[in-house]
Amino acid sequence: MSAARPFNSYDVIVLGAGAAGLMCAGVAGQRGRSVLLLEQARAPGEKIRISGGGRCNFTNLHTTPANFLSENPQFCKSALKSFTQQDFIAMVDKYRIAYHEKTRGQLFCDGSSQQIIDMLLAENRRGDAQMRLGVGILGVSKSESGFVVATDQGEYRGQSLVVATGGPSIPKMGASAFGYKTAQHFGHKMIPPRAALVPLTFDVGMLAQFKDLAGIAVDAVVSVGKTKFDEALLFTHRGLSGPAVLQISSYWRDGLDVVIDMAPKTDALAVLKQARRDRPKQELATALGELLPKRLAQMIADKIAGPPRLADFSDKLLMSVVAAVKEWRVRPNGTEGYRTAEVTLGGVDTTELSSKTFESKSVPGLYFIGEVVDVTGHLGGFNFQWAWSSGVAAGRHV
Repeated sequence: MSAARPFNSYDVIVLGAGAAGLMCAGVAGQRGRSVLLLEQARAPGEKIRISGGGRCNFTNLHTTPANFLSENPQFCKSALKSFTQQDFIAMVDKYRIAYHEKTRGQLFCDGSSQQIIDMLLAENRRGDAQMRLGVGILGVSKSESGFVVATDQGEYRGQSLVVATGGPSIPKMGASAFGYKTAQHFGHKMIPPRAALVPLTFDVGMLAQFKDLAGIAVDAVVSVGKTKFDEALLFTHRGLSGPAVLQISSYWRDGLDVVIDMAPKTDALAVLKQARRDRPKQELATALGELLPKRLAQMIADKIAGPPRLADFSDKLLMSVVAAVKEWRVRPNGTEGYRTAEVTLGGVDTTELSSKTFESKSVPGLYFIGEVVDVTGHLGGFNFQWAWSSGVAAGRHV
């Protein structure tokens, strides 16, 4: 007869009941491991609930390692290969959750994102994983038999500890840097974290120039260096947002210019020359209105300050107009920060983790998964896929 398990003692303790933590707990529990999931929020999966406008962009059909940023680009390959987007879709199909492809391979629930949370909770019940919500974690320490998690509801002991607490993005959801502090407590190096998938901001002078454009959206190609994204751009009362800007924000650094083509599928010079030929008395703002929203067209025309009629524009001056439209060079003064960032770039240095199991190379039994790790996906369901893939990888080994 085996010895009785001590009170509040488990094979595995998972810190954080977000996407990665829920996935890991379900997989580990179904392997027969005794699992405790600890979450400081009053409900599990809060970031899942609010994602995709409440419909959860739960994966992307086109997920590849190229869709992720990391100081160690090779690290994500093993997990993404061992649990793919098709594997997660199969789980969604098993639970008969209806979904649709919105654009560019992005999959969303037809109904509510709560369906994804309910599916993960059902998987946890199948594995008899236990969950405690509204738990304040006071500290984590190593013991002879594993780990001790001190909380405001008492102590819990686990042979293995999985840190799935995410990064500090969207602090109103309860996000914090707890996972980073835990990693550093156990001697792990960090890749300095910063806000990613986040709107870019202008300084006071630029805001004064562009204040009348807030709310205007255009399809654009937005680039920093050799990296570019072809999606929508939105002018805001703080600067720039929209999918293309959120994407490029992960690559932008202080002091760098962002180059924007606001008419990417158009030969703007040919259009303007044609207008000069056919409607020589037309004003520049009117001609630009064929390419751009009227307020934006007027602002560019005012900035060019050319002759009153198109007929009087030289080819050289028309080319400067085209540059303002297709090679607009702007230098943001920052980002909106963690308050509105969808994810956090950086995190636990992956050189100190196993890419197959996510276990620490220096502290046996300690695992880091999801956003807390230095792997960050592009916009469009990739970060959820990383949560599922890394959660499964750890769940199969803890």
